[in-house]
Formats: sequence, structure tokens, C-alpha cells
Amino acid sequence: DQWPLKQERLQIVHHLVEEQLQVGHIVPSQSAWNTPIFVIPKKNNKWRLLHDLRAVNAVMESMGSLQPGLPSPSVIPEYWSILIIDLKDWFFTIPLHEDDREKFAFSVPSTNKAEPAKRYHWVVLPQGMKNSPTMCQIFIAWELEPIRKRFPQLIIYHYMDDILIAGKDMQPEIILNHLHGELTKRGLRIAPEKVQ
Repeated sequence: DQWPLKQERLQIVHHLVEEQLQVGHIVPSQSAWNTPIFVIPKKNNKWRLLHDLRAVNAVMESMGSLQPGLPSPSVIPEYWSILIIDLKDWFFTIPLHEDDREKFAFSVPSTNKAEPAKRYHWVVLPQGMKNSPTMCQIFIAWELEPIRKRFPQLIIYHYMDDILIAGKDMQPEIILNHLHGELTKRGLRIAPEKVQ
């Protein structure tokens, strides 16, 4: 069941759920599954909608870790240029299999219990599912493969939603423009405020 939420947090939940509904990440549901949601503040004074999936994770087979740690940047020559990119909302670019969607349902209570709660489920990979990081690593690796082939002279590392690109005579603006175009074609977006 859904945990009680203070009025302020409930209003934020309603707003964030409406946003997710509008962009197609969730749909109305009649699923028998139901796990709690909550919100936490982000560093930029916005809020993040989180789904407590511990009960779902407990009955799910683990895919394990594909990348047990961070790649070491020590293999990058000292004078090479480095570009660091953060992908935005990358979890939400991977669709859930139709048979699994109902397991990721949650309910949004009404204000003061004025009406029945509304239930939704995710149609894209939710944050908090124990296999989401592994699935994302696989997906990002697939999407970066054509870029690695096109620029074999570059070192391209990725770990979760971060991509590090290094090159001897790399022109970061050209690489960033090309990467932006390629990733956009694949449904991925770069967080411009986090490019270094």
C-alpha cells in the first residue's frame, strides 16, 4: 500500500505523475501489483519521483553486474583532451516488456481521500528496479558501438549515465555535435548543463 504523504509532498507527487503521464512513461493501470512511491528533493531545487520496488526486486532474478567498477582513466595519455557527458533520463529510454509492466504499478492518493486513488504502471524502465543498471549498461553499450567504430582513434568509456571521451587531437565541439546527433537518433539526450 501507499505510505501516507504530507500535503505538500502529495501535491508534488501529483505534478510529477502528471508529467510522467504526459511524456508516456506511465499509463493508467488496473494492475493487482502496487508498491509505494515518494519524492525527494534534487540539488537543483526540483523533485525526483521514486518508486519503492523492494517487494518487486525480492521476487526478481538478478542479472548481476556487468561492470563491477569504474573504468580507470590512467590509460588515457596525459595530454589528451577529455570530454565528459552525462545522459539525461536514460532509464526512461528503455521500454519495459509488455508482460512485465503491471509489476511496476503504484497508486496516487487523492487529496484528503476525496476520491479513490489512481493507479498507474511504468511502460519504461523504472529507477529502483534491481536490474535497471545492468539493462542500461547493455543498452548504452549497444548505442555507443557505432560511435566507437566511427571514431576508433578515441577512447570512449561509459559507466552508467556518464560517458568519457578522450583523444589526442580531439576537437570537443565537433565530437559533441556528432555525438549529440547520434544519441538523439537513438532516443538518448545529453544533459547540456553537465557537459565538462
